Amino acid sequence: MTTRVLPSSTPASQGVDACGVQAFLDALEDDPETEPHSLMIMRHGKLVASGWWAPYSAARPHLLYSLSKSFTSTAAGFAVAEGLLRLDDPVISYFPEFDAEVTDPRSRAMLVRHVASMASGHEAETLDRARALDPDDLVRGFLRLPPDRDPGTVFAYNQPTTYTLAAIVQRLTGQSLTDYLRPRLFDPIGIGEVAWVRDRTGREIGFSGLHATTDAVLRLGQLYLGGGMWEGRRVLPESWVAEATRTHTANDDGPMGGKDWRQGYGLQFWMSRHGYRGDGAYGQFCLVLPEQDAVIATTAATEDMQKMLEMVWTHLLPACGPEPLSGREAADAALAERLAGLALPPAVGKPAPQEWSAVAFGSDWISAEVTATPDGHRLTLIEDGHRLELRLAESGWSVAEEPVPTAVSGGWTDPDTLEAEVVFLETPHRLAVTCSLPDRTCTARWRTQPLHPRPLSAMGVPGRSA
Repeated sequence: MTTRVLPSSTPASQGVDACGVQAFLDALEDDPETEPHSLMIMRHGKLVASGWWAPYSAARPHLLYSLSKSFTSTAAGFAVAEGLLRLDDPVISYFPEFDAEVTDPRSRAMLVRHVASMASGHEAETLDRARALDPDDLVRGFLRLPPDRDPGTVFAYNQPTTYTLAAIVQRLTGQSLTDYLRPRLFDPIGIGEVAWVRDRTGREIGFSGLHATTDAVLRLGQLYLGGGMWEGRRVLPESWVAEATRTHTANDDGPMGGKDWRQGYGLQFWMSRHGYRGDGAYGQFCLVLPEQDAVIATTAATEDMQKMLEMVWTHLLPACGPEPLSGREAADAALAERLAGLALPPAVGKPAPQEWSAVAFGSDWISAEVTATPDGHRLTLIEDGHRLELRLAESGWSVAEEPVPTAVSGGWTDPDTLEAEVVFLETPHRLAVTCSLPDRTCTARWRTQPLHPRPLSAMGVPGRSA
């Protein structure tokens, strides 16, 4: 489908100081531990700033990691509104085939609202233990794992809780999450194509794995900011918005993250020191700020998500003033120009130091071949017999779409060493590859480690990648 364009405005006319946005961009780009990929800001229902750091781009979906949970929450909200799902039903009641083997009283007392609010009674993440108990069905493994405490009494960020909520919705509706959400959420608010990772059962996993554009993230946040209304039409019940975005589980003594991970947890939404949010590993954010009447969506690659939030609180919150600003045309124009020209710096390299047609590099978990071609050099990464062919340009990023969208930069840093950066454009991840000519070795390391390991040739949107 064609995504409808969001209404836009200059920052100043919506009371946003462009200099504050510039300061936020400076902070992002000056931090060596943060690689920004996109930024979109809405204020008073108008898009006031948007930009993508090339080679990332607006139309390309991005792996959202746990920000996927907020979309799962929304699917549950529709199921509740349609009378299919009740938050106070026991989880086991939706899986009668497991009834005889789930005997622990706490497991049987677990309600839907407990799994929706990360309050299953387990004191820690159960993903690996639940998978070990049942590699074929995560719900069964999870329900067979007795909670440490009574459900509803303790917070633990726990992937199988969201997976179980997603499995319930898919069982009740007979549809995948994406199919169920398409006529209810995606089409009504103008979200284009999305894709969700499935497991061996065929279920979309719910707790992670959603690939969607930054625009889609912004629209979800704007829907919640508007209490479930979109362009004057009721899309999501206001009661669900209120229920999902209030504190259900206290987590002020939690071990995760920084201050903004200890403000309470809703129904697959985090409470923040300012507003509330959906978020995903490495800097995927949907920040909803009711006091500022604003929504901020980002994609990025960073290990320090709290630092990214601190940048928002330091620079973007003060930039949102109570009244339109006058005489700020030059500042708005300068911001628009900067946003249009955002780019990640390419890796620096030199042309090949000697004449040769091809050389192979081995060792590490991948091997590589570098081949001279009429239009430059081709770097081929080989993993378990699968080949990923990449073109090294003389300068800048070389973008390819097949078999998976990538951007590559780099070259020879000295006569003996080839270094390349391989960005997987539908994820937050990039791979640093070093080839040593004297000993013909290849090493490769992730700048940020993928949480869902996949072959390099499948590091993109599921169902379309090789």
